[in-house]
Amino acid sequence: MAETNALFSTKVKVGRNTYYVDVKEAKNGNKYLSITENQYDGETNKKTTIRVFGEAIGQLSQAISDALISIVES
Repeated sequence: MAETNALFSTKVKVGRNTYYVDVKEAKNGNKYLSITENQYDGETNKKTTIRVFGEAIGQLSQAISDALISIVES
């Protein structure tokens, strides 16, 4: 996913799914997190993207951390 506004980019391939995690900069200078899932079912690709802006990044990070802890503890 080569885009000119990407400040950081990494790709994770799991089976037929590929996940892209990017930090990008909007035209107004604000940075945001973009997570894209690309699913391939053998015939077609389905792409889903979520974008997380501003203060929500910290809250999302904490929620993911909590979820991972609950997985490890169970």
